[in-house]
Amino acid sequence: MTHRARKRFGQHFLTSPETIEQIVAAVAPRDGEIIVEIGPGQAAITEPLSYLATTLHAIEFDRDLVSGLRSRFRTRENVVIHEGDALTFDFASLGEKIRVVGNLPYNISTPLLFHLLNFRDHIEDAHFMLQKEVVDRMGAEPGTRNFGRLTVMLGCRMQVVPLFDVPPEAFSPPPKVISSVVRMRPLPAGRFDIRDEGVLEAAVKLAFSKRRKTLRNALQGMAEASDIEAIGLDPASRPEQVAIAEWVALANHLVERSAV
Repeated sequence: MTHRARKRFGQHFLTSPETIEQIVAAVAPRDGEIIVEIGPGQAAITEPLSYLATTLHAIEFDRDLVSGLRSRFRTRENVVIHEGDALTFDFASLGEKIRVVGNLPYNISTPLLFHLLNFRDHIEDAHFMLQKEVVDRMGAEPGTRNFGRLTVMLGCRMQVVPLFDVPPEAFSPPPKVISSVVRMRPLPAGRFDIRDEGVLEAAVKLAFSKRRKTLRNALQGMAEASDIEAIGLDPASRPEQVAIAEWVALANHLVERSAV
């Protein structure tokens, strides 16, 4: 397949055989599993996965690439090529338990991760190639500059494990940044007792939109200083200093207070 990478789609095609081998080895498909690839592009990962996966669904947005992919895999009954936008795709329609993999376009990586959270009950695990900066944010520790909304919203639902970095020369065209491959698995039920996901999301989004402010000021209109103190936090703390479990506790407190 030959295809000129389109900047507006954020396309950087993986070409390094070593990196392809590393990703396939990390996924390690087993008999009977459903593998879902997001953004197969020129089939760098699709090709080797197709020989290992019992069922392989590939979701591609670029219609020109879809045509080439369907032609390439037309005789492979275990491979299904979907033309569609992963940001709106119904991943639950592909099975009760799916394993997701993809070299994600950098320009949609964060909203796509949030979209996939809606289907975490259907996801066994996910292996993604992302901008290293995003992976650093996904698994950041409280009190560091990388700790933010993405860290909290993923961390209260998924285990995040960075695997290895990938240099720009592994792609064509090479991006201007280093990439990383990360593994994500849904946390066991009950790991975090989230009473109302909407309240948690709203609190975290509000606070990190004003991350230079103290909690007292960043959460104005949603939480009082007394609410923050009620769970043992200092209202003068900054949002990035609050651990994931503490964010959940604060949101649960707000839910309980409103129910009184």
